[in-house]
Amino acid sequence: MEKLVKNNEFQKVYNFGKKSYGYYALIFFMKNNLEYNRCGFVASKKIGNAVCRNRIKRLFRECYRCNEENLKTGYDLIFVGKKNAGEKFKELKYQEMENDIKKILKKAGLIAG
Repeated sequence: MEKLVKNNEFQKVYNFGKKSYGYYALIFFMKNNLEYNRCGFVASKKIGNAVCRNRIKRLFRECYRCNEENLKTGYDLIFVGKKNAGEKFKELKYQEMENDIKKILKKAGLIAG
């Protein structure tokens, strides 16, 4: 998995990309004209403390890693945690997060096949 690192890469996706919502997350995506996907994972301070934000980002990374082979390639993706995820991060199970992410990706048309 390639990462989006630079601020201008994030800004380009935020400003020119499309977005798709779910209950726990919001995904910004944009074509990148490469043969692979690049990802960014964001959890702002509004969501909760550092423990909460890190758990949310770990869940995002794991959801992406497990579903990577089903995704269309050539996109920049940014996974953004919503306040709902932060409020119940202690009880939040991986399966709930994965189902939400899959639903968002399907709605966005990013799942191949």
